[in-house]
Amino acid sequence: MKKEFIDTKNDWIKIDISHQNESQSIIKNRKRNQKPPWLRVKLPSGEKFTNLRKLVDKHNLHTICESGNCPNMGECWGAGTATFMILGNICTRSCGFCAVATGRPGPVDWSEPERVARSVKLMGIKHCVITSVDRDDLEDGGANIWVETIKAIRRLSPGTTLETLIPDFKGKKIDIEKIANIHPEIISHNLETVESLTRKVRIQARYDRSLMVLKTLKELGVKRTKSGLMLGLGETKSEIIQCMEDMRKSDIDILTLGQYLQPTHKHLPVVKFITPEEFKEFKNIGLSLGFKYVESGPLVRSSYHAEKHLF
Repeated sequence: MKKEFIDTKNDWIKIDISHQNESQSIIKNRKRNQKPPWLRVKLPSGEKFTNLRKLVDKHNLHTICESGNCPNMGECWGAGTATFMILGNICTRSCGFCAVATGRPGPVDWSEPERVARSVKLMGIKHCVITSVDRDDLEDGGANIWVETIKAIRRLSPGTTLETLIPDFKGKKIDIEKIANIHPEIISHNLETVESLTRKVRIQARYDRSLMVLKTLKELGVKRTKSGLMLGLGETKSEIIQCMEDMRKSDIDILTLGQYLQPTHKHLPVVKFITPEEFKEFKNIGLSLGFKYVESGPLVRSSYHAEKHLF
């Protein structure tokens, strides 16, 4: 009997195992897309992380930190920050970078807001980040569930601050207004990549529409808006700077820049590993353009150090 396993934690280890005489022997171990040393991380540790992990397991809680194999999970949990994904785990879009399954989602689960709120309370989360799949199958894009989730968290954990990492809601102002009017401390929407790569990376999204969503949020009085880019997909330095300038024209306050890592062999490949020095340079450029806060580094994800973005 022969089995093939694939490690989806971006190292891409492919192993063939043969069973002979009830024993296992590894025949082949092949690595490709080898990560540079600055992308290696220590396993999460510490008393606070350990206690939270036990709590998550005991109550069968779900965070995107775990399901997404986030390299910063230990650090974020230690700081009292966690990210939860709502509206199910099936997305109506098929972005080339994302490991979330694409398909026809099930009906909206109206008990989800309370479950998420209980999870936040049980984990003692100080700063909660909420994100979701795209739900283009719904008339409101899922905006009403977003509102109910925020209300539920505030009811059970009134001291918890909130960031909402929202989809583009197809650019519908009526749904964008629903999120703005519930007043989370930060509203974020990621451009993910530069304009020239948007069609390949975010197949059903539009660069100009995402900028419009972020600009609309500011026009609606949102205090802190935020967006992020993944680097290493083939973009040029000048394109990155142009994208930053476009963001500032939409009055975006907070910028995150991180390394793109290929989730599986079916997703877009990594074209380049950006060095820590390059990330530092982009941070300085971002600050010079007027961003109030720039988080830039190889392991940065949208919610990394999210609690520090509450300027």
